[in-house]
Amino acid sequence: MLENLKVSLYGFDMDFKNLTAKKTQLDGHRPLSPALVKNLEQWFLVELTYTSNAIEGNTLTRKETAVVVEKGLTVSGKSLVEHLEATNHADALRHVMELAQCRTADLTESALLDIHGTILRGIDDNNAGHYRSIPVRISGSRVVLPNPRKVPDLMEAFMREITTNQTLHPVALAAEAHYQLVTIHPFSDGNGRTARLLMNLILFQHGYPPALIRTRDRLRYIDSLETAQLGGSKDNFYAIVQEAVERSLDIYLKAVSGESAEEEPAEDQSRYLRIGQLAKLTGETTPTLRYWTKEELLEVAAVTASQYQLYAPEMVERVRLIRQLQEQRLTIREIRVRIAEK
Repeated sequence: MLENLKVSLYGFDMDFKNLTAKKTQLDGHRPLSPALVKNLEQWFLVELTYTSNAIEGNTLTRKETAVVVEKGLTVSGKSLVEHLEATNHADALRHVMELAQCRTADLTESALLDIHGTILRGIDDNNAGHYRSIPVRISGSRVVLPNPRKVPDLMEAFMREITTNQTLHPVALAAEAHYQLVTIHPFSDGNGRTARLLMNLILFQHGYPPALIRTRDRLRYIDSLETAQLGGSKDNFYAIVQEAVERSLDIYLKAVSGESAEEEPAEDQSRYLRIGQLAKLTGETTPTLRYWTKEELLEVAAVTASQYQLYAPEMVERVRLIRQLQEQRLTIREIRVRIAEK
């Protein structure tokens, strides 16, 4: 683990010229007006909270997340845990923005534990802000995680590596910190959220906007991590982070030019399919489609106000592909990989 950390940290060879150029362009507009900064920070507060929680299975929509985070209101039909996940992530992100005033070299384990403690506050207070003391597994994954007895030493070495590294491009360092943290998996829960917050903290500290992992990229993102953790290439994971940072740079550059901070216009839900419609078009049963959705083979494009899951028309071909791959006797994991490669 520690040897791999050192090799990967110093062996990063992706091209970040485009990101550096866009950041230089953005720096030319600094200092940004306080009103613009506030508007962008509030937009990213909701967007990062929504996407990070959605990746982990939280069912609050983007609008519902905004209501909970900005208004402090509750959403009918949603659990207390889902509300806490939203408010906790927003609080943790605000703390990260404060920590961004310090250097990465000054980052401590205590600060990282505080971030995790905020993520699980009121949800799992016994484990909030503490390293795990039990073995854990990632559901549906073949990845073997470190023994809990090794976690303190691994985390000490990990923090030493990321705080002393002077070689990597900031985006590379942020991506590697994310990868190594979820691979050590130091907590019983909340590893993904904490890793994404750490990644964005490092980006903030170096003057970059956050890496915004879109919900539509969830399957690709998860599979890229698992592929690397099983000994494969990290290229897909690094590419996802690079794309995410570039999207955020584009949002900032549009904003300083007077355009909306919104990443892209809202999609027209009228073109989406309900699960019954998808079943009819593909000849599959709704229980089968629900199972494939649960196993992350099918992607939910949107959720209606009545909590009906909607699928993009492209999922018709996805269903047919899944059936073809099953006929080849591929496992769920293997099918996920094939889909992510498409």
